[in-house]
Formats: sequence, C-alpha cells, structure tokens
Amino acid sequence: MTARAPDLRILVCGTADRGDDGAALAAISHVLPGLPEELRGRIEIKRCPMLDVTDLIAIGPGESCIVVDTVVGVEPGCVVTMSLDDLARRPAGVAPRSSHALSVDDALLIAEAVRGTLPAGTFVGIGGKWFGYGERFSRAVKAGLPTFGAAIRRSIEELLPVAR
Repeated sequence: MTARAPDLRILVCGTADRGDDGAALAAISHVLPGLPEELRGRIEIKRCPMLDVTDLIAIGPGESCIVVDTVVGVEPGCVVTMSLDDLARRPAGVAPRSSHALSVDDALLIAEAVRGTLPAGTFVGIGGKWFGYGERFSRAVKAGLPTFGAAIRRSIEELLPVAR
C-alpha cells in the first residue's frame, strides 16, 4: 500500500542557527499543533535550508505549496504574503528577496521552465534583520512572529478548506 500524496506541501526555508533565518522554522512549529487533525493529515512539511528548484518541481498535479522564508528588502518583522505567480512575475528590484543565494523568484521561474507551469501556492515571508551565527532572533522578528504564524495559518486554510 502506498501513502496518499499530500494536498499541500509546505517548504520551510532557513536554518535555526543563523539568527532571523530560523524564523520560518519557529513559526511553523507553533502553527502546526493548532491546526485541526483533518488539515494536518493533508499536509507534508519539507525543511529546506534554502529553497531548491527540485522542491518546486516535485509538487505534483493537484497539489499546492506554501513557501515560508525570512527575506531581505522588507522591513524587519513585517510579513508579506503573495501568490507564487505574483512573486515570480514581480518587477526586478521589488521586495521581498530571499536571503539565500538563489532567490525564491528565480527558483520559481526555473521550476516553471522545467514543469511548464508554476505550482499553485503562496509565499509567506518575514523581513529579517540579523543573520549572524546563533539561535536568537532580532527584536523586530521576535515581535513579528505571531503575525507571521497567523499569515501561515491563513494561507494553509485558504489552500486547504475544511469540509463542513
């Protein structure tokens, strides 16, 4: 018997030992326990130190995806949510930008070229300030974590409505 494919994959980017870069990991660890079981059973979480094109290519037909990351170019602690399509097609130089070598929008465009289409989904990011070694968050990110978690939860609920 094979396991059922998830309806939603959440790609959680960042590393816990690089300051604000670990915000996505902290936020998702607070969001998941509060979700109804019927939603949690339809979700697959993938931890990505940095988003890889293959993570996006692996999103199957009928699946959605949420990319959660700490970004630069956004006021530290502020949360931004946008569709993956909008993120991939935004004008150059418009925030947010991933703090990693390959930007999220570049990874999306490469995945689209390989797949023929972008996966359906949402990007949820929080502006980061400090990316040095250590597990502490900047004050701005620490203050923004509840809003970040709420935005992630909203995105999950929008992509996976619960049958009533």
